[in-house]
Amino acid sequence: MLIRDAAAGDWPGIWAFMSRIVAAGDTFCWDTGTTSEQARAMWLHEPPGATLVAVDADGTIVGTGELHPNQGGGGAHIANAGFMVSPEHGRRGIGRALAERILDRARAYGYPAMQFNAVVATNTGAVALWRSLGFEVLATVPDGFRHPTEGYVGLHIMYRKL
Repeated sequence: MLIRDAAAGDWPGIWAFMSRIVAAGDTFCWDTGTTSEQARAMWLHEPPGATLVAVDADGTIVGTGELHPNQGGGGAHIANAGFMVSPEHGRRGIGRALAERILDRARAYGYPAMQFNAVVATNTGAVALWRSLGFEVLATVPDGFRHPTEGYVGLHIMYRKL
């Protein structure tokens, strides 16, 4: 698997699995009706942000990660990131590999820390991955996420220094 910066022509391959993840509505705080154009505007970044893709040996894009400032102005020195892995390619270490590369990129850009504002508590695989990479749960917003099958569940704010 190759991890590289996303190119403009990668969007159809990213959207192929991203659209299903967003429509499922069980792990991301995006409207389930988000269009390709809206998602592209939110996902593809230039420095001090970045967008990476994980590409299988056959050229299929199997995962993506994005990095950007967590807030504007006085909060722009803290990084934020998002990750999506094609459900058919899960449990292969793609999310971890993308996260490690995004953390490296965030350090290279001079961010002193990274914060995730919205990690769905029932997304136990993601929570475990972020904890294994040194993130801690700073707080959980009770009932902060409306899960399509679990109802209202917690939404974690996670953080780590870089």
